[in-house]
Amino acid sequence: MHNPYKDAVTQLELVAKRLEFEYTDKKRFHKAVELLKQPEQFHEGSLEITLDSGKKQSFKAFRSQHNSARGPYKGGIRFHPGVTKEEVQALSLWMSWKTAAVNIPYGGAKGGIIVDPKKLSLAELEKLSRAYVRFLGTTVGPWIDVPAPDVNTTPQIMAWMVDEYELMMRESNTAQLQNPLASFTGKPLELGGSQGREEATGLGGVYVLEELAKKLGWKRKQDITIAIQGFGNVGYWFAYHAKAAGYKVVAVSDSKSGVFVPNGLDPEQTHANKQQTGKLASSASEQISNEALLELDVDVLVPAALENVITVETAPKIKAKTIIEMANGPTTPEADEILAVRGIRVIPDILANAGGVSTSYFEWVQNLAGYYWSKEEVLAKLQPLMIAAFEDIWSVYEQEKTTVRLAAYQVAVKRVIDALYLRGRV
Repeated sequence: MHNPYKDAVTQLELVAKRLEFEYTDKKRFHKAVELLKQPEQFHEGSLEITLDSGKKQSFKAFRSQHNSARGPYKGGIRFHPGVTKEEVQALSLWMSWKTAAVNIPYGGAKGGIIVDPKKLSLAELEKLSRAYVRFLGTTVGPWIDVPAPDVNTTPQIMAWMVDEYELMMRESNTAQLQNPLASFTGKPLELGGSQGREEATGLGGVYVLEELAKKLGWKRKQDITIAIQGFGNVGYWFAYHAKAAGYKVVAVSDSKSGVFVPNGLDPEQTHANKQQTGKLASSASEQISNEALLELDVDVLVPAALENVITVETAPKIKAKTIIEMANGPTTPEADEILAVRGIRVIPDILANAGGVSTSYFEWVQNLAGYYWSKEEVLAKLQPLMIAAFEDIWSVYEQEKTTVRLAAYQVAVKRVIDALYLRGRV
């Protein structure tokens, strides 16, 4: 069985070899790397709730708090039947690198419950969400660990969790010491959520695309073709903003269907088709499968849905010269090597899709200040943050003659190690 945690550790070891020469005290450096292979804290437990039928049922729950050297732990909570301890641990490592890559003052965390939320009623889902907060207790909070939505979790679930957290604070007479709204991000606007959050991940990816176009000297954007696998929130907003910036989006797909329009499609109309008919394509001639989309002869391929879609089987068939990873972990380590050998440039997820966690950071800041920004203000703050992250990583990429992924990891891991040094933790 695939172990993502082993992948995460292998990646860290690979980056450590490249960073080692920058540190004179090798013993101290190796101690720091060993420290980063494990989460600082790992919480595992069983949540029991009473179902609508009156029966009691237990659900396995996890929270991995990887590193806090750069600030509070930060990372989503996923509700999925396939959640594993190893997956949660791996994702918490990657969150530490993601927050460091875009230089926001957080560490990394991830949480999950082994559950199929589709099989629960709304009342049962609320009970489970509140039970998870009770399980975490005082290990979360605005200055400790700030969870957010992830797979199958929503702003409504965050609202229930914030409310439960506030109830706990009141019970312990510590409510006056905390800002409950700042304890979770990805909340509804009515409860301290941030403007711009919905489109931030997709738009952040287009900001990265724009900077890449400058570096590669793409003069005529209308000639640059893009195919996007995944047409949920992230895929749609990437398509929308890419077209608005002048690029030609020729194909998009979701889990059920796909559409291919060589002359360029309209993301808004395609989204409307999906809402009205359940299908992306408006005619049979435009239909394309997920697999065929990955193999299209386009300039830019954007995996924006699932993990591990670019594998040793699919990587040799990819014709795109650039891949922008809007999904988390869409490329397996083995496939990454194949892409590198083939000269295909990959803009990694820890940079490409970091617009989401960056706007979560903005939400946290607004909650702490009790002062809220307009959508225009939020997105105006996002652009320079994403550009600065891209420039830092591209500089290492060019200096080291490495891959963009390794350059991003070098920047991120170095920032975390330097924070560990400054704090005297190693």
